[in-house]
Amino acid sequence: MTGVALVATIGITTQMATMAPSSAAETTACATAWSPTSVYTGTDVVSHGNENYAAKWWTMNNEPGADAWGPWTSQGPCGTGVPTPEPTDTPTDTPTDTPTDTPTDTPTDTPTDTPTDTPTDTPTDTPTDTPTDTPTAGTGTPWTSNPDEKCRPDGLYQTPGIDVPYCSVYDEAGREKLPNGLDQRVIGYFTSWRTGLDGTPRYLANDIPWNKLSHINYAFAHIDGNNKVSVGAENAGNAATDMTWPGVAGAEMDPALPFTGHLNQLEKFKKTNPGVKTLVSVGGWAETGGYFAADGSRVADGGFYTLTESQAKIDTFADSAVEFIRKYGFNGVDIDYEYATSNTKAGNPDDFQFSDKKRAVLFENYMHLMETLRTKLDKASAEDGKYYMLTVAAPASGWLLRGMEAHQVVKYLDYVNMMSYDLHGAWNNYVGGNAALFDDGKDPELAAGGVYNAYKGIGYLNSDWAYHYFRGALPAGRVNLGVPFYTRGWTGVQGGTNGMYGSSVLADQAKCAPGTGPSNGGNSKCGAGAVGIDNLWHDSDPTGTEVPSGVNPIWHVLNLQKGVVGDYTASYGTPAEQFTGSYSHNFDAVTKNEWWWNDTTKTLLTGDSDAAIQAKADYVADQGMGGIMIWELAGDYSYNSTKGQYEMGSTLVNKIHDTLSKSGPYGATKANVPMPTKAIDLDVQLKGFALGDNNYPINPELHFTNNTKTAIPAGATITFDSATSDTGEMKEQSGWSITKISSDHTGSNVGGLKGDFHTYSIKVPAGGIAPGATVNTKLAWTLPTSMISNFRVAIGSETYALLADYPRGVTVVEPSAGTGGGNGAGPSETCTGATAWDATGVYTAGALVTYNNATYKAKWWNQNDKPGSSATSAWGDAILCK
Repeated sequence: MTGVALVATIGITTQMATMAPSSAAETTACATAWSPTSVYTGTDVVSHGNENYAAKWWTMNNEPGADAWGPWTSQGPCGTGVPTPEPTDTPTDTPTDTPTDTPTDTPTDTPTDTPTDTPTDTPTDTPTDTPTDTPTAGTGTPWTSNPDEKCRPDGLYQTPGIDVPYCSVYDEAGREKLPNGLDQRVIGYFTSWRTGLDGTPRYLANDIPWNKLSHINYAFAHIDGNNKVSVGAENAGNAATDMTWPGVAGAEMDPALPFTGHLNQLEKFKKTNPGVKTLVSVGGWAETGGYFAADGSRVADGGFYTLTESQAKIDTFADSAVEFIRKYGFNGVDIDYEYATSNTKAGNPDDFQFSDKKRAVLFENYMHLMETLRTKLDKASAEDGKYYMLTVAAPASGWLLRGMEAHQVVKYLDYVNMMSYDLHGAWNNYVGGNAALFDDGKDPELAAGGVYNAYKGIGYLNSDWAYHYFRGALPAGRVNLGVPFYTRGWTGVQGGTNGMYGSSVLADQAKCAPGTGPSNGGNSKCGAGAVGIDNLWHDSDPTGTEVPSGVNPIWHVLNLQKGVVGDYTASYGTPAEQFTGSYSHNFDAVTKNEWWWNDTTKTLLTGDSDAAIQAKADYVADQGMGGIMIWELAGDYSYNSTKGQYEMGSTLVNKIHDTLSKSGPYGATKANVPMPTKAIDLDVQLKGFALGDNNYPINPELHFTNNTKTAIPAGATITFDSATSDTGEMKEQSGWSITKISSDHTGSNVGGLKGDFHTYSIKVPAGGIAPGATVNTKLAWTLPTSMISNFRVAIGSETYALLADYPRGVTVVEPSAGTGGGNGAGPSETCTGATAWDATGVYTAGALVTYNNATYKAKWWNQNDKPGSSATSAWGDAILCK
């Protein structure tokens, strides 16, 4: 999230502006292209998919890169591997606001030059098994006997063997039951540090507009030295559980509770607002890789980066999360991990020592964390008879998401809160909107990086693009749009329209904040961030020096617009005499960017006030999204007519509530077309993503595992959807004959993407997919998409859904034997003499082995070539035995 007295950046996204590698692919020429009909020996080098490979032994028709244990060794990228024209400049947009007295979530996800090293320190105790525990397939049976299955949201993971009480939170359409007349969520982050004890305006639980919200996220808890969830309750006087506000009306403690502080207040107000849910948010910008000790110093112990190294640590954390929400009355857990991405120098610069060297395993370990949390929360839900939620604050940056694979983690989540703000900031010199809703084809950071030319005119620094990214894997109603009740800003801006899309360069680049500008290894310069009266909620670095970032609550910016110096400025150390010039309000009709421009000081401040908030509330309603998430509630405003100034209030929340209480039910289904009511247990996983900036084009393996008792025949058609966040030019590289069926959007995304999905189909190749077997192909696309979904498998006259999509209301069946292309595994053969496959064994053509409950026949000499890993390997697909 965002954290700090100002930094508001819940998920901060810092945008890098190009997704294509900028240097690593420019040095090596590509060898002769690999041919499936040629024979190669241990002296041969070939190229395939803009990468050179060296043969380890004799091989034919074994695709380079298809199998990590196969006969090819990667020699690294070759050629350019990028579309024409290639982006030429990689901006290094990295926020670096570091808190000193309060947690400050500030973006630092800065794109850099293409990485040239691959981390080798993979933890030895890192969990390696990817969860595949889908419900067991039967014949014409319901997926589960859980009576609350009818209330489970579409696509939500179901912990096997647990009767989760979904109906305590969701209705029979799988939609969340919301309070206060809302059709869509209004989620507000309530921070721990605005206590008022330092003389600055306070924001307490009694200031929250409880009758307008659906959820309140308490920010932040952290991971303590024992790998447990903590709010520092052991420290005397801590704000969460050991603070009081004598004489403040409405802030009286509930004497029935054994703790005081913010958590006492939240529980007190929930009693009179029983429909409002509270979640504890763990992490944030400053506490993803460490935590704050009792004396205010930061303990840099690795936080999430080291917690997820082992299942034992993950179990300890998940157990403590359950204990914590039971003890303090929360309805769930919100994880704000910034960030589990394979990109280098992504996140808080203080955490690079942990994140960079572990980037090869961060997302896989994140998957284990979220599966474990989901499982333990489901078990606790069943025990307690009330459902506990699991949510995340997720980045909206295309660069960060490209390093987070296909975001397979979303199946474990009730919903995603997109951190769709901090899309621009003084971490670089490109002046743009804090939180654009739409692209207009003119974003200077994207233009400088060649993004528009490289990606068919699609720009990805906007909320609409990020929404469609997640929409590819989730129902619209499980995605919430994040909005900033704060600004970011620059000074000394040159050019642009009233500063917007201009440039602001810090004069002395040697003074750039850590993680920005030249210090981050990129090509961009750091910007001249606004300071003083234009940086009211200023962050400080570890030495107490102000970090220039232009972060202000909306109520302060409205006073600047009005020409008023608020009576609170002195308490923030901002002398009134700093006020110079006037601030004009601006709003762009295409992007919905809102900003304030001081032509005297050449200062631009950008954030969401009335115009942007109304546009976004309308957008959420129109798209059927889950709702709006707010960072943070203390930035909202009201007008004090007695003082003649704007102050903390709830005007913007009221505006959101007014719109989302009249919008109608949110979208509750993943697919936009009717899905089959019969489902088969064919598991789907995407694996083998390249790291960080090397993940271009995005080129993973698509694995299918047949958990049924019946072969999936050759020629069976598998249809699926992919998000329109990509350009719609997906390729398939192993002969499965991909066909694009339709696209809901083509062309640029100026003014917004027009639909949700590109729809493709592929054909199961010769040999089919035998029971228990895994086969795979490789796909390639350019811009990030979340997990491909809405699978439909056509066999003969029948079409089936897949349990891998976690659909609602399906009957689990065995697939029909079908004809379409054969019986699915070739002719039956006598399998006498088959032995268990041995990685050290040497096999020649015709040899029979068993592996993973299936039988395979060698096509040629091989060693250490895992059966079932690829249809083009030495073993091909499983065979049928007489």
